[in-house]
Amino acid sequence: MRDLRARVATGRPILLPGVHDALSAKLAERAGFEALFVSGFGLSASLLGEPDFGFVGPTEVLDAADRIVRATRVPVVVDVDTGYGGPFHVERLVQGLAARGASGIFLEDQEWPKRCGHMEEKRIVPLDQYLPKLRVALETRPPGFLVVARTDARAVVGLDEAITRACAFAEAGADAVFVEAPRSEDELRTIRARVPADVVLVANMVEGGKTPLRTVDQLADDGFRFVIHPVSGLLAAARAMEDTFAALRRDGTTATVEPTLMPFSEMNERTGLPARYAREKAWR
Repeated sequence: MRDLRARVATGRPILLPGVHDALSAKLAERAGFEALFVSGFGLSASLLGEPDFGFVGPTEVLDAADRIVRATRVPVVVDVDTGYGGPFHVERLVQGLAARGASGIFLEDQEWPKRCGHMEEKRIVPLDQYLPKLRVALETRPPGFLVVARTDARAVVGLDEAITRACAFAEAGADAVFVEAPRSEDELRTIRARVPADVVLVANMVEGGKTPLRTVDQLADDGFRFVIHPVSGLLAAARAMEDTFAALRRDGTTATVEPTLMPFSEMNERTGLPARYAREKAWR
């Protein structure tokens, strides 16, 4: 496991891109990111072709985390939705992720089955049902493992309750707290003003989502030190594939879109083929 808690404790802003498989993780690491976020939305879309409606469970999450951690050298934080059950389920999940080398989790207070934080008709559990799961995650984690507590209360019952929950999460010992889907820059600043200043706050930037897009520096100025872009890579890949498949179907060839494609040789380089060739040659 790579220690992310120490990195967060430095106070410098940290930006995590969302990844959904080993290849997207390798590409994000190559771009220079110092940590990665395994997006539940991304897993649901890429593994199942389904919306983020609670179709992905612990087995898929553990398997994906294992592949992504093995493919990279930087800390990997995993979206575990609601923990897929009660405190005992969260305990097993944290143990399983730590054993696979993951560096942290995001754990939310929605009812199961959950749905994406920027979708409609969400439901949340009472605070006294969520806090035991948060506490067992904190008790179970190994040193250096980051636990981010997320509330979806803003969309369900309003910003005041979301902030109340964020403060309760911080008091329970969460390493960072995440109020999902504030609707404006003013709401982002209100969250920072009403949550104790020493609490690490998370901002979630979803293109086309409910929160206005801001740069990591702008968010840092407003007191948000942990920023995720959970679906940017997925949205880019989906558009590129859709355009390429449309051209192939229309033209019977990819000649018109070939300049936009990553060259075959570069893909082989990204996935480590030259190193495999070198090792193969040494064996001989």
